[in-house]
Amino acid sequence: MPQIVQGFSVAQPVEVVWKFFQDVPQVAACMPGVELLDSLSEDSYAGEMKVKLGPINAQFEGRAVIENLIETSHTGTISAKGADRQGGSRASAKVNYSLSTSGTGTKVEIVADITLQGAMAQFGRTGLINEVSGQLAQEFADCIEAKLGATTPEAAAEVMAGEVKGFSVFLKGLWAWLKSAFRSKKTS
Repeated sequence: MPQIVQGFSVAQPVEVVWKFFQDVPQVAACMPGVELLDSLSEDSYAGEMKVKLGPINAQFEGRAVIENLIETSHTGTISAKGADRQGGSRASAKVNYSLSTSGTGTKVEIVADITLQGAMAQFGRTGLINEVSGQLAQEFADCIEAKLGATTPEAAAEVMAGEVKGFSVFLKGLWAWLKSAFRSKKTS
């Protein structure tokens, strides 16, 4: 499967965003469809991710490990793998992220190598996974912005990402993929 590259900006200083990224429960709360179930160790977590894309529903249960945290360069890696017990799909991901100063805010760059097996793999073959990941990255960025912009800790705790709304995310991803396909044909 091709590499997925996403980026977004957060209107907060890089030190604030880095500190937020070190709070795994807060980060998980901003990831659409993700629920953190348990802290297995200082850098290992159990969780689940519910995904509904078109006709496919999956509930991946798995584990994520936080690795290679380098505060001086504001970089880190998350390695995760999980399985959908009902549908038989499996997924694994290695996500590298980096934070950098951009004006008065922070630019977040994410590079992910994702492997899908089973029914979910058909989305990787169509190129839709790249478009859907763009929609999910935007929802993640909006949630981070809202949490960091909250006026009280209580208000920040109430900010959470919603479920992966499969049909709307699927349609937005399909529309973006079709537009890019037609653009590339026009330039050929």
